[in-house]
Amino acid sequence: MIEFVLDGHSRVATYMQLVEQVKQSLRVGLLHPGDQLPKVREVAQGLAINPNTVLKAYRELETEGLCEGRPGVGTFVTGSLAGPALASQAELREELVTWLAKAEAAGLSRADVVALVETTLRSTDAGSLQDIGGRPQWT
Repeated sequence: MIEFVLDGHSRVATYMQLVEQVKQSLRVGLLHPGDQLPKVREVAQGLAINPNTVLKAYRELETEGLCEGRPGVGTFVTGSLAGPALASQAELREELVTWLAKAEAAGLSRADVVALVETTLRSTDAGSLQDIGGRPQWT
């Protein structure tokens, strides 16, 4: 089951942080159709936020066709964002974990790593990452 984490320094609205975390989990195969999202009350208590914020996130996911609320039961994943390259992600993730350890040893902060990745994606000659139909695609 997904565990939500909020970035208090982010300029992204709280509900959108929840939405993006669900989408990321769908893209990397951590969530699958049929999986249940945490109960609204559990998320609200665990993150010390208003339950309406969680409801707003879940409604956004429903609008996008990724989840479905079942009254009295909970919210369930109905869609997927995992692409055909999902199978190769395990090996790439292991390499990324190794690289992140090197970055940490070199003294890079989380913000430094994000900035490095984003600027590299923007400037790479190998291609650019486009968000097409809700899924990232190399073009």
